[in-house]
Amino acid sequence: MSMTINPGAVVDESGFSVTRSIRIAAPVENVWAAVTEPEHVSRWFGRLELDGREATASGSLSWPDGTRIPIRIEAIDPLRSVSYRWGNDDALADAPAELDESSSTVFTFTLTAVDGGTELTVLETGFEATSDPVYNLESHRTGWNEELDKLVALVESEA
Repeated sequence: MSMTINPGAVVDESGFSVTRSIRIAAPVENVWAAVTEPEHVSRWFGRLELDGREATASGSLSWPDGTRIPIRIEAIDPLRSVSYRWGNDDALADAPAELDESSSTVFTFTLTAVDGGTELTVLETGFEATSDPVYNLESHRTGWNEELDKLVALVESEA
């Protein structure tokens, strides 16, 4: 089975946001699990560790290179949307040890059932508060393209 091909992420420099909408040939429940359950997120994104599954649950996302990003669930509406706040400022030499509200961004996954599967939209906002907004917007645009393509391949291979 070939992976669904989706358009890339879009940067809104004036709104300091990155958006990407994709289609996944899998039911909403499968996509929801892939973006909210740590064992599934860890298979396509980074190793997610959380101290719960509700709003305010906090923890980290980490990668094989040793990078560890603090993260917290901001809002959750089961099977519809989940928002995460994270301290992922790619322009900094080192990731912050703790989540700082004043310099972090929020990304929200919104899921909608569509004919043949699920539409997933990610919207990340708050880049104006980062150390280098233009750099971070571009870095996260590229990142969402890479990571969500991995998500599509994984979820569709298991659908």
